Amino acid sequence: MDQPSEQGTIFGAHIPFVNHCGIEALDVREGRTRLRLALRPEHANNLGIAHGGVICTLLDVALGTAARLKAGRPVVTLDMQTRFLAPGRGTLIAEGRITRAGRSVIFCEAEIRDADGALVASATGLLKPVHESALG
Repeated sequence: MDQPSEQGTIFGAHIPFVNHCGIEALDVREGRTRLRLALRPEHANNLGIAHGGVICTLLDVALGTAARLKAGRPVVTLDMQTRFLAPGRGTLIAEGRITRAGRSVIFCEAEIRDADGALVASATGLLKPVHESALG
């Protein structure tokens, strides 16, 4: 299913920070969410490559979108383990997927690749479905 997003909305959820970062929803295929981030100068660290914070954000959004679509409601990240494997440059593509879904937690994986398909970073995460009313 192709899923173009309106500004600040990604796969049906309004997330202002996603818009601020420039993350775009691409599609959902076989339970996997795909996202794109065209790096801008403000995404760089002092070496001129993608800052770890923007990499972590993209991974977190990939994990979260996959978990939210599986749960059918909002999720919060309880834990995320990240591996930085190569410098991030140009346009990055992230993919999030479920590895196991329980009643109270969802285990996910995500990875980021550059335009040439090289693996830039990966993450595993533990996410918890929540009811918006519980967030107060």
